[in-house]
Amino acid sequence: MTRKQQWILTLLSLACLVLALLISGRLWFRLDVTKNKAYTISPVSRSLYREIPDQVAITYFVSDELFSIHPLPGEIEDLLREYSVNSRGKIRYTRRDPVKANLTDAVEQLGVQYRQIQRLERNEAVFTNVYTGVLIEYLDRAEVLPWVLSLDTLEYDLTSRIRALVRDSDRELGILLADTDKQWDADYRYLDQVLTMSGYRLRFLSAGEEIGDTLPALFVLGGVEELDDWALYRIDRYIRQGGKVLFALEGVFVNAKGALDCRVKEDRGLLAMLGSYGAAVQGALVLDQSALTLQYETAGPRGQRQIRLARYPHWIGVLGENGNPSHPLTAGFGGVDLFWASPITLSPPEGVEALPLFSSTPEAWLMTRDFNVNPDASYLFEQEAPDTRGSKVLAAALWGTFPGWFRDRPKPVREGSEEELPDLPGEAAESRIVVIGDADMASGFARDQRNLDFIVKTADWLGNDDDIIAIRNRQSQSGRLDRIQDPEKRLKTMGFVQFLNVGLIPLAVILFGVFRCGKRRAAGKEKERSNGV
Repeated sequence: MTRKQQWILTLLSLACLVLALLISGRLWFRLDVTKNKAYTISPVSRSLYREIPDQVAITYFVSDELFSIHPLPGEIEDLLREYSVNSRGKIRYTRRDPVKANLTDAVEQLGVQYRQIQRLERNEAVFTNVYTGVLIEYLDRAEVLPWVLSLDTLEYDLTSRIRALVRDSDRELGILLADTDKQWDADYRYLDQVLTMSGYRLRFLSAGEEIGDTLPALFVLGGVEELDDWALYRIDRYIRQGGKVLFALEGVFVNAKGALDCRVKEDRGLLAMLGSYGAAVQGALVLDQSALTLQYETAGPRGQRQIRLARYPHWIGVLGENGNPSHPLTAGFGGVDLFWASPITLSPPEGVEALPLFSSTPEAWLMTRDFNVNPDASYLFEQEAPDTRGSKVLAAALWGTFPGWFRDRPKPVREGSEEELPDLPGEAAESRIVVIGDADMASGFARDQRNLDFIVKTADWLGNDDDIIAIRNRQSQSGRLDRIQDPEKRLKTMGFVQFLNVGLIPLAVILFGVFRCGKRRAAGKEKERSNGV
């Protein structure tokens, strides 16, 4: 190659490099090698452009200062940019610093929040307000994510809100808290937070109140002993019209706020109505070897109060492996926690399909009589275990055209009231129902994020957003250290781990050292022979 050709090749290479730098801002891609593609938007998000007639604008209001010192704003921008790249022009992405653009008042009025961070400036601590919020606009409608500094639910929040804006529909959810001994603000505050953060607008209903035909989904929490025929008729009519309902209830009352006394609940009709739909909640308690640890106070030998920790089989740690992978709700099931749960028997009528969502382990058993949930009386817990041991259904999904519980019954009337209930529809519309044998799963007992995620996914499935559920299933989940509940398997696993860490690995290190030492010694002798020759 001549010198002139070398110069031409060098100049052409530099020109290619400059052109690559110039177009690098227009070309963008991500390489995601995680197991569940947690850092790549899902197919439903990539295909949103098919649902968007006009352009959606996404504006990421983030302070440049926060962007420069924290890694997450950059990852958030990557995800937002991926929406734009895959939208075929239907989603426009912009990043703005509210402080530099003099928009602080405007973005705060929109709902974007700021936080104070501390930084050092000339050896002095200085507090600065920083923003990281997302504004989604479509035509004359808008949604705001006030503070975004996590990728955990960001894709779900974006896709669900974009879809709601495009469809011009509210993500509304009815709440019927039927147990009179519970209060929403006190007992369900965690559920309230996660539903609100997921974009749901909650509408609270009282027992017997008319349920609007346009309500997308309804949560009925408890109510076995509280809901009378008037209230049940409202729910039955709502289902006949195509309404979707989550029933979270149990067949045994446990006085969790008192002396832990318990009894079978006196059904006023709710359990019977659910049985006619195909999901019978039994008046029994499920106990399982896969149990949570209970911390409780008890009397010591000298009368002093002691704090004890014990495995409590009434509190079940449902394992991920006991979820049903064939249903969208439990396709990526990571487990949930249940508290004094009741078993469910499935016998769907004609026109209804039913699937268990999750079950106990095969080592579970029932308590059907002589109810006792006092942790100090654990010797009484397994009295019925030999006769009732086996896997128990703890939650189920049913869908189809449900038979009306009041179809062949006279309409209920309320004494002293002239109000008359509306007629049932002549033909039943297709509906969906989820039944969980535990009303405490979503209450203050359950602070586990897995419980709350399952409830949100249930609301999505009831609202026919099956593909949205797949986004939450892709979220990373941390496993538990006590996942192996079977004593024999646990001992074998512990023995293997002990042998591997205490025996095999140190032995391998020693053998490698002996091998290396022998090899060096042999090399030294060979060198001595060579020098002697």
